[in-house]
Amino acid sequence: MAKEKKAGANRVLTVIGTIMCIILVPILVVNVTLIAKSFLNKDEVPNFGGVLPMIVLTDSMYPEIESGDLIICKTAKPESIKVGDVISFFDPAGNGTSTVTHRVIEVYNEDGKLFFRTRGDNNNSDDKDPVPAEKLVGVYQSRIPGAGNVAMFMQSTAGLVVCVVLPIMLLVGWDLLRRRKYEKNKQGETDSLLAELEALRAEKASRENAAGSGSANGPTHS
Repeated sequence: MAKEKKAGANRVLTVIGTIMCIILVPILVVNVTLIAKSFLNKDEVPNFGGVLPMIVLTDSMYPEIESGDLIICKTAKPESIKVGDVISFFDPAGNGTSTVTHRVIEVYNEDGKLFFRTRGDNNNSDDKDPVPAEKLVGVYQSRIPGAGNVAMFMQSTAGLVVCVVLPIMLLVGWDLLRRRKYEKNKQGETDSLLAELEALRAEKASRENAAGSGSANGPTHS
């Protein structure tokens, strides 16, 4: 009964460990990929298969999007953008790398070039500068409330260690201990079986010796 309980507990722990690996490994891969892309292409927002996870730092789009949210955007052609879409773009008045996510309130052409006029839902006025089509980053799809704060922490060295590296190391360490314990138990069972086999052999030999001794000391007839 105790062995069955122990085996059941081991199976549960194995399943938990497998699930954690399934969750953590993709997070690590995506995180490393985005960080690598951000270093290799500093003029572009890193994306993963056309999907752009972005962290919101202000409440300019409140209540639809809040500060600390993680939003998911998707790359799109400028010609597909229409009034009412929420887009992410490089701030025309910024340093060339800062991005903004606001709603499109007007789409127009000027001198053969496409522009978007934008405004934050929580702002009292339109954005000062129109957004040229080439500044478009992507179209807003959905959000994960509060996950932006977690993502910012995970992108830090401490976050990678605490949220990804440490759990994986603990899982690997636990798996090694589990395997070692399994091998030890298996060896113990083997030793027990060998000892039992030796005892049976000794008992058999003792019986054979006793039978031989009885035959040798028995009465004789002429």
